[in-house]
Amino acid sequence: MGAGPGPLHRLGPRAYIPGMPVLVALGAALLFCLVFGPQWWVRRAMQQHATERPDLPGTGGELARHLLDRARLEHVPVEIAPADHFDPVANVVRLSPQNHDGRSITAVAVAAHEVSHALQHAAGDRLLAARVRFAPVVQGFEFAAAVVTMTAPLMLAILKSPVLLALQVGVGIALLGARLVFHLLTLPVELDASFRRALPILETGRFLEADDMLGARTVLRAAALTYVASSLVSLVNIARFRRLLPF
Repeated sequence: MGAGPGPLHRLGPRAYIPGMPVLVALGAALLFCLVFGPQWWVRRAMQQHATERPDLPGTGGELARHLLDRARLEHVPVEIAPADHFDPVANVVRLSPQNHDGRSITAVAVAAHEVSHALQHAAGDRLLAARVRFAPVVQGFEFAAAVVTMTAPLMLAILKSPVLLALQVGVGIALLGARLVFHLLTLPVELDASFRRALPILETGRFLEADDMLGARTVLRAAALTYVASSLVSLVNIARFRRLLPF
């Protein structure tokens, strides 16, 4: 009399594994924290120190103008824009309305950070130049990833080839990951702007009291991590890509 199927043979592909729902939930929670946690922290750090301070000597926009003039960069304008950034192509410092017109620790620190990018540009910083040069390439990758995402189900329906689908999904994942890798590689540009340039400017110029410098450090850290935090959202799209695979 032959032996019957062992326990492993009786465990089918859809068999219930005790504790699996808990592991899936923990994995989803970990992914959520990894993707959205840094963005939440950046926004919280900015908002925490955005309280108006009438005792400060000027607004973020006024400080930016003062720092640029002091660095003999009178030709670099300061403009109001939806988001804070330095445009190295147009050579313009752009500040959001709340930071351009506001008198807060956040407004002062963000203005100093963006002006520091203008100082990097004026000094011919190689990493900043490399980021400017490769930014359009990364944007092209993102567009290509969107095209691959939209056409993957259609290609599977037409060609009915899991191998080609896997290849297409792999290309899409690589394209999506390029943005995150790009910002990680250029993170030293942001750290230099925040801690090698902006922080000493605020300290030596005494634009903030000593008690406010701790908050300024937090804001400068958040400013340096803004792009990396936003690019982590691409991990969500990578997870969506993975679900297209039949295995």
